[in-house]
Amino acid sequence: MTKVIWHGHLTFSVEHDDVTLLIDPFFDGNPAAKISKDDVTPHYILVSHGHADHIGDAAYIAKKTGATVISNFEIVTWLQNQGVQNAHPLHIGGSYRFPFGRVKMTIAHHGSGLPDGSYGGNPGGFLITFNNGKKVYFAGDTALTYDMTLLADEQVDVAILPIGDNFTMGPEDALKAVKFIRPRVVIPAHYNTWPLIEQDPHAFKARVEAETDARCVVLEVEGSYEF
Repeated sequence: MTKVIWHGHLTFSVEHDDVTLLIDPFFDGNPAAKISKDDVTPHYILVSHGHADHIGDAAYIAKKTGATVISNFEIVTWLQNQGVQNAHPLHIGGSYRFPFGRVKMTIAHHGSGLPDGSYGGNPGGFLITFNNGKKVYFAGDTALTYDMTLLADEQVDVAILPIGDNFTMGPEDALKAVKFIRPRVVIPAHYNTWPLIEQDPHAFKARVEAETDARCVVLEVEGSYEF
């Protein structure tokens, strides 16, 4: 059984067997968060890009728990310089098999500057293929890209897509992304954290389920989906 938990914004935990992956940890300063950075104990931390609302608590949690951080080379190096001991660098299009399964870093169109102004490399997303074959696609912060059509061959079980608009895809483009990817389930995220990215996820869900074969699961913060 795999459980996807939304912590607000684009912060997720994915629990699979006895392993927990924490993606884009942002608790301090996150107005949507209901738990703190001290409440999570991941084995792995995946960071899609360098913006503070995605990498915010990665160093703290990694140093506290000993979790292995998976991100691009520049972000991994930056975190290591902050004292993170366990890290694995990837880059766009590259993948690596970990004990729980394979992680591939995918294209995202966005920025990636780090909180201190350092260069954060290229932003990305993650295609996670667990050892039982189940697949989770985490798009990260991104515009709609035609490269998403390549994911249709992957038979993605769960796609986590931003819908907030302004900084990322909005609902219209996210709907096109669902049509490109053809996942079994889509979970919208990166919305309603601040007024600037306010959206109606239930309107998005209605269109997804009317216009595609995917099921759309709208989570409350700290809500979960199991498959």
